Amino acid sequence: MDAGIFVDRVDGLADDFAMGVDVSTVLSLESSGVVFRDAAGAPADIFEVLADNGVNSVRIRVWNDPYDASGRGYGGGTVDVDRAVAIGGRATAAGLDVLVDFHYSDFWADPARQLAPKAWAGLDDAATATALHDFTADALQRFEDAGVDVRMVQIGNETNNAIAGHTRAGRAIDAQFAALVSAGSAAVREVLPDALVAVHFTNPETPGRYAEYAAGLAQYGVDYDVFASSYYPYWHGTLDNLTAVLSQVATTYDKKVMVAETSWARTLEDGDGYPNVIGASGTTSQYPVSVQGQAFELRDVIAAVAAVGDAGVGVYYWEPAWLPVGPADQVEANRVLWEQFGSGWASSAASGYDPLHVGDSYGGSAWDNQSLFAWDGTPLESLRTFAYVRTGAVAPREVVSVQDVSLTVVDGSPVELPATVAVAYNDRTSEQQFVTWSAAVRWIRGPGHYAIPGRTASGLALTADVTVEAANHVVNGGFESADMSAWRLTDPAARQETADAAVGDHAVTFWSGWAYRTSASQTVTGVPAGTYVLQATTQGTNSPATDTRTLTARTSEGTWSAPMEFTVWNDFHTATVPGVVVGADGVVEISADFSLSAGAWGVLDDVRLVDAASAGGGTPVDKTAVVDALSAAAAVERTRYTAASLAQLDEATAIGDVVVAASQASAREVKDAAKLVQKAVHQLKVAKTKG
Repeated sequence: MDAGIFVDRVDGLADDFAMGVDVSTVLSLESSGVVFRDAAGAPADIFEVLADNGVNSVRIRVWNDPYDASGRGYGGGTVDVDRAVAIGGRATAAGLDVLVDFHYSDFWADPARQLAPKAWAGLDDAATATALHDFTADALQRFEDAGVDVRMVQIGNETNNAIAGHTRAGRAIDAQFAALVSAGSAAVREVLPDALVAVHFTNPETPGRYAEYAAGLAQYGVDYDVFASSYYPYWHGTLDNLTAVLSQVATTYDKKVMVAETSWARTLEDGDGYPNVIGASGTTSQYPVSVQGQAFELRDVIAAVAAVGDAGVGVYYWEPAWLPVGPADQVEANRVLWEQFGSGWASSAASGYDPLHVGDSYGGSAWDNQSLFAWDGTPLESLRTFAYVRTGAVAPREVVSVQDVSLTVVDGSPVELPATVAVAYNDRTSEQQFVTWSAAVRWIRGPGHYAIPGRTASGLALTADVTVEAANHVVNGGFESADMSAWRLTDPAARQETADAAVGDHAVTFWSGWAYRTSASQTVTGVPAGTYVLQATTQGTNSPATDTRTLTARTSEGTWSAPMEFTVWNDFHTATVPGVVVGADGVVEISADFSLSAGAWGVLDDVRLVDAASAGGGTPVDKTAVVDALSAAAAVERTRYTAASLAQLDEATAIGDVVVAASQASAREVKDAAKLVQKAVHQLKVAKTKG
């Protein structure tokens, strides 16, 4: 089909292959004033819009009691059974079937948290299984009584470590976990015997994980039909691996398989004033951040599941309609709506139930840049991927991305930018194009972050991100080398390839279902006598203030330490220990020590011991002259001047920006850069007007 995006057809898709979406926040969004539209921009029922774009199934999460004692909703759609049934009824009316996703919690359930519902607190194992069965049966009967077309029921959500408040001691399936899943499955068989029963896990990239889960379920005789996986390209490895691990489960245990959650970003902008989960540092290179990139990703995940064969039964895109309730510059007004209608990821009411993950971080949509709708509610063409995978779609050829250029060098080493970059097109072809880089690269001085503009031979603009680091005396401080002989790790800390690293592809990670201690330490030798700064970057969850997390440096001259922080997932903090004095022996003992609560998860990365003078940039130089010159350049009314003179101005401002960023720029260089910018402004030539 002729279209605005390219989508390669996926051959062999069954008619009933689930082309699904999870739109569990829809009622809260509509109450907050969000209007969904058809392709022409006219207000329309979202479920009819979904059906018109090839969607045939809707996934709806169900929480037990997402309200506090005063009746305030927890947010995230506040999807209790009644609201889930209402969503299901609208989906059925539009001809869409329904996947009911029981979280067995009063709020979000995922690998980091599986809190028991308030009503089940204190129940023993047997009573919890009975409660889970009865809740499931009652809820499904309400779906049935309302005439909702329930095709599938999911028993738990991303249950890698736990379900309904029961946490396993290790990765292996245990008897109580099996009993809980079996209780939910039995309820489905009793109330909706024609519905499929699904179990749901994530992290398919971990070797052996899914094989172990499937073997454990088989060992305990758990009755289910579908083994479901989350798959987000940011974190979950390759699509070939996804197909392989799902195929292993399908063929070994005669199960159907699917992807219950996936998504991709179309922009890095934030729509509502609440930070997004995926920003510039969270994306990977598989796909461009664009509508075309979303189409690539969704099509490829559908193809990966279809490649399993007849056992591959569907793919669901997670929350493609979680739109801003108002623009980012009206965040205070948005907060009122998030609180009143539960249209943000969490309200303040949720803090009491889940203080560790919510706390003061409640707010809006962290997913709006991954929507398949424009922020005004109009469907993007990426939504039509669900239809295009059956027909294929072609569009006029155009550039969709230019290769990112990112370079990290040690201070004193040459900065060598690539001569060519890859330019990708929407037909999935690419070509190498030569690049002319700004001379600003020659003005880099000292540790810091620098932006160097360039232009390809065809005129495409790009920017190289250059990081200059002070020499690091820690061996393998980023854990990128497999040689860990310099490090001493205590269980459960282990080097791991992970998307949760602060930098690079590897970090030290740790987790335990029990209270535990863990550490990473190294003896650094050959350090010249002087004063240094020790740093380490961490992120983590489920770790209260009573836990201890300490970064320490010990030398013959003394001991220095600083606390390390865990707040919420993907929130990185760099601990800094200044003033570390190294004596003539050149020996420094460094250690990161953790004493953590049960369920605490953490990441340690980018451990650095650097010379204090390099870290601090030396004696500050007054850069006012170049800053003022850059301000004058920014105020130029560019439409008045010739392209050639503007190009000279851009080159001068690139140099000025680098000098401002340079930690070791000299006073002379500041003066020279300011003059370059001032001269370029003065030499701007007015463009001739026609007529």
